[in-house]
Amino acid sequence: MGKRKVAALEKIDADFASLQYKIRRDPKSYKDDFLKQWEQYESQREIFLMSPTTAAADSVESFHNMIDLIAHVADCYPQETRSFPDDLKAILTQHHATIHPELREKVVGSLVLLRRKEVIDSASVLTTLFPILVSSPSKSLRELLFSKILSDMRNSNSKAINHPLNRTIQTVLYNLVTADRSSPRAIWAIKLTRELWKRQMWTDSKPVDVMKEACLADNEKVAIGAVRFFLGGDKEREELEDESSDDEVDLGKVRHQIGINKKSKKQKEAYKKAVSKVKRGERKKSKPHPLNFSALHLLHDPQDFAEQLFSKHLQNTKAKLSLDSKILVLQLVTRLIGLHKLTVVPLYSWFIKFLTPRQQSVTSFLASLAQGTHNLVPPDVLEPLIQKIANEFVSEASASEVAAAGLNAIREICARQPLAMTDTLLQDLVQYRKSKDKGVMMAAKGLLSLYREVGAELLKKRDRGKEATMGLKASLQQQRKFGEEEAGGIEGLDLLAKWKEEERRRKRLEKGLSATAGSDEEDEKDDGFQSSDWEVDSDGSSSSGEWINVSDSEDEEPAPKKHKKKEQSGDKEEEDEEGREEREAELERMSKLATTTILTPADLAKLQELRTAASVERAMGVRKKAQGSGALHADDGLTAENIEAPARLRKLTKEEKVALAKEGKPEREEHKSTQAIRRSKKAAEGKSTSNREKQRNKNFLMTLGKAKSKQKRSLVEARKVLRGHVERSSRGGRRGNWG
Repeated sequence: MGKRKVAALEKIDADFASLQYKIRRDPKSYKDDFLKQWEQYESQREIFLMSPTTAAADSVESFHNMIDLIAHVADCYPQETRSFPDDLKAILTQHHATIHPELREKVVGSLVLLRRKEVIDSASVLTTLFPILVSSPSKSLRELLFSKILSDMRNSNSKAINHPLNRTIQTVLYNLVTADRSSPRAIWAIKLTRELWKRQMWTDSKPVDVMKEACLADNEKVAIGAVRFFLGGDKEREELEDESSDDEVDLGKVRHQIGINKKSKKQKEAYKKAVSKVKRGERKKSKPHPLNFSALHLLHDPQDFAEQLFSKHLQNTKAKLSLDSKILVLQLVTRLIGLHKLTVVPLYSWFIKFLTPRQQSVTSFLASLAQGTHNLVPPDVLEPLIQKIANEFVSEASASEVAAAGLNAIREICARQPLAMTDTLLQDLVQYRKSKDKGVMMAAKGLLSLYREVGAELLKKRDRGKEATMGLKASLQQQRKFGEEEAGGIEGLDLLAKWKEEERRRKRLEKGLSATAGSDEEDEKDDGFQSSDWEVDSDGSSSSGEWINVSDSEDEEPAPKKHKKKEQSGDKEEEDEEGREEREAELERMSKLATTTILTPADLAKLQELRTAASVERAMGVRKKAQGSGALHADDGLTAENIEAPARLRKLTKEEKVALAKEGKPEREEHKSTQAIRRSKKAAEGKSTSNREKQRNKNFLMTLGKAKSKQKRSLVEARKVLRGHVERSSRGGRRGNWG
């Protein structure tokens, strides 16, 4: 009986599929058949709505097939089926919790199908599905609705950004978050916003406002989900973009595989797909780059947002957040303060009770404190914090990891506000550079090198170093005052100015002119030589018009010994003067390039190239003289790993050594040689072996005849074979290099 029932159902499905195919091909001829099916649908719908929970399996299956048929052919008869979408919406809205799961999925799928056929619009579908997503107790239904809503939003924004639809959905999400701040329903607004932000469909300030309101929710899951968006949403978007850009297709390789393998229809289809993918990539490259701002930069009022976050989740003693959640909120607050240079003075006194080595996750608190410091924070607010870190962490009795973490935290704070350090405390901390522990020694040296650049006056003379001492003497290096800002400029402009100067010198030398004489106006003239261009300056010439000493150096008597010290001091003063003149000339060259020259597209391209080269050098460890104290970008957050001593500074355990040795090596159950691993890797990549390897692996009996014939060759035959081999090699093998 069961087999007969299954066979009958299969026959019904086949009949519906056949009717659907016929209607799609010729709607006018089969209109009467469709109207009969429509009448059956209406009668079954009325029977179903009378008792949706107690409907029989046969009637549910028949109603399921009717909905499927009409959804596929509704665009052929728009007048007759104009009430069909409203019927589906009513069934789904009123009875989604009670009807059969398969019928429920079919109703959802039919609504999405009607949207694809443009029978109804996206706003109508999404405003129907989203309330059910928020309120449904069924996990499978929620997953289905979320995937359908996300795919419909992607399809609606695929060709061009659908601003009306986006505004409608964003308003719905905003109202959902702000209507009830203690409800967990807003978690779906966070999930949807984060996905659409990651896929770069929503890039404006409206979704940022939705997440901002979610951060202030009373429900912990909702608030922490929104906080994680601000801390990691932009990174997810960049990673997704990098993954899509890395997926490039080598058409030459695909064409080669088709040429050497057996011809088939499957290979042709693969080649067509590869060509279309390459064309899509080219079209993407030709489009202008969208201005995707960070979510932290799109906030309307970051000062008010940071104050509300701090007072609601951190300062409030009635807040019931866990420690990990508090750390995440703290990271967001301090990231906002450091990025936008906000002033939230109560935050720094709140930090005092957490700055102790016994505090759980203390390195996260130290990193957050450093992250929330900038040059507009009053130094007297930070002085007690630095003093407490020094007292609690940096001492002879502290463990080496604790002391290194304390020194690293102090260095990161002082890199952002150097005025928070006192000379007495600095001289005490710098003495730890003589520690036997490498982590402590490097942390103290980092603090010392920082203050050689930003506040050498606080150091003793013996600790200042050569460059800082020369800079202080020449009045080129001074500690900034509170609130003083560095003059802004174009990043890498000094590199472009230096490159232009070198190019000017090279061109003059190629023309046979002096590398130093001449001006930019002369270089911009034609290549015609002038008489003044042939004058070469002597190394000993003076521009002041003084007499030149031309006496022979051998006839002069050596200088007396008592004048030796004076000469050495004079040489040092001359070196200081030369260094100051070089810096002033470089500053003058940069200001001239920035104020009097319009950068051409070629200059901008060269500027980008020089920036990239400089960043590569920094990544490879090439040190610069004036590299600057802040290694991190302003948009990058500070983590606990930056505060903790690096793992390479301590001795590794046996397990860590084994893991380090296995890193980068393939997993293998049996021992293989390097050549065997290489061959298996080539085979996995679809590459063949060389002719030499094939010949070596050939069966011995197959090569026996050729070996015997080689022994019987005469000298004439051997010469003929060798000559043929040389000719084939010169033309690129038997087939030749015709491509």
